[in-house]
Amino acid sequence: MTDGWDWRRGGETPAPARPPGAEAPSAGSPTTPGARGVSAAPPETWPAPNAASGGSGAAGASPWWSDALSDPWRDPAAPTAVVVPGIVAAGTEPEPVTDPDAPGRPTLRHLLLIPVITALLAGTLGGALGYAFAVRGGAAGTVLGAEPAQPPALAQRKPESLAGVAERVLPSVVTVRVSNLGGTSEGSGFIASADGHVITNDHVVAGGSGKASVIFNDGSSAAATVVGQDPESDIAVIKVSRSGLRPVEFGDSDALAVGDPVLAIGSPLSLANTVTAGIVSALDRTMQAGEPGGPVRYYAAIQTDAAVNHGNSGGPLVDGAGRVVGVNSTIKSLVAEGQEAGNIGLAFAIPINQAKRVTQDIIGTGKARRTVIGAQVGGPGAGASGGVRLAAVEPSGPAAGAGLRVGDVILKLNGRPMTEPTDLIALVRKFAPGSVVTVEFRRGADRQNTSVTLAADAK
Repeated sequence: MTDGWDWRRGGETPAPARPPGAEAPSAGSPTTPGARGVSAAPPETWPAPNAASGGSGAAGASPWWSDALSDPWRDPAAPTAVVVPGIVAAGTEPEPVTDPDAPGRPTLRHLLLIPVITALLAGTLGGALGYAFAVRGGAAGTVLGAEPAQPPALAQRKPESLAGVAERVLPSVVTVRVSNLGGTSEGSGFIASADGHVITNDHVVAGGSGKASVIFNDGSSAAATVVGQDPESDIAVIKVSRSGLRPVEFGDSDALAVGDPVLAIGSPLSLANTVTAGIVSALDRTMQAGEPGGPVRYYAAIQTDAAVNHGNSGGPLVDGAGRVVGVNSTIKSLVAEGQEAGNIGLAFAIPINQAKRVTQDIIGTGKARRTVIGAQVGGPGAGASGGVRLAAVEPSGPAAGAGLRVGDVILKLNGRPMTEPTDLIALVRKFAPGSVVTVEFRRGADRQNTSVTLAADAK
């Protein structure tokens, strides 16, 4: 469909389109050559639009395209014109559409977070820069300490370290309190069995009423009763009724060597759960101890330089593996008799092999057996070689059975030299009844050796 104009004739005024209803020229009308089929008759003149009515109300006017002659889109050769839309009346504006991708209006939360984060970043940066400038410029003073390094192995508290050993043994150590006529006696002890047997010193419970109290590592307490005691070995056994107890692990006191590390654990001067460290200073240090008017105690002790004071009595001496190797019993001191003694690095413990044997006797029979050799010593032996002289020999005793006689001088017992009568008594009691020991002795000018099977006292 066309609008009736022939736009192919360049530069010519286009013929007006035929109005609807106008008759087309007949096929026999003369045509102008080269006019491409356009009629040679002059074009019809269309009525002009009515200016008063805007070209739409004049009689006989064409209802089609009253402004076709000035429409640039109908005439490619006509100049273009841009029509600016008029002002839209108020109240007819389209509803505004919000762009979903446009940034939203910040909320109060956002407004508060922005200054806070800014302040934190500024403070951190300012502090770091200030510290760096101060250290570099010397304003902060001398920087103490070196750069952090890997902690040493001992600081890592491995199970075999002293800290690891103490942590493992402390729950098995207790404080023992006994009421007596002079007040309250206090010492230490350690759990020997899961059913509540506790080992301590005889002198801790001596003079009491047979009742005691035990304070555990966690601060709880329980009543205890005295099962039995052996004054000559300074070992006593008490028992508490409590479940969930953790007994200690026993070591072998015969396997100790001088220089081995040890820990002394107990309640010195009422300071519960105290751990001190030292080494084995000497072995088979023969001791003769006892209070005035009381029994004389003999034992071949383990000497240690671990700090031991009043209140440590009855507590365990522990080796580097956390095993109990001794029972702390006594100390040496430089103070005069009657004065309060303190630690000077000379402490002595009953070997655990002896203490364990005595404990088993007390639990089983209520009393302990005493090991004897069947002879009495009268004093040091004469001569440069030392030794102790036998003042009496029981006819049917172990010494007589081994061929020893009155007057023989015992030089060594199991290789241990004898210099004082105390040495023979203490070393013999170290062994269990039935043990066989070697004895080197002098009879006159001759040195001889024999084997003696020790026995239990018939008391």
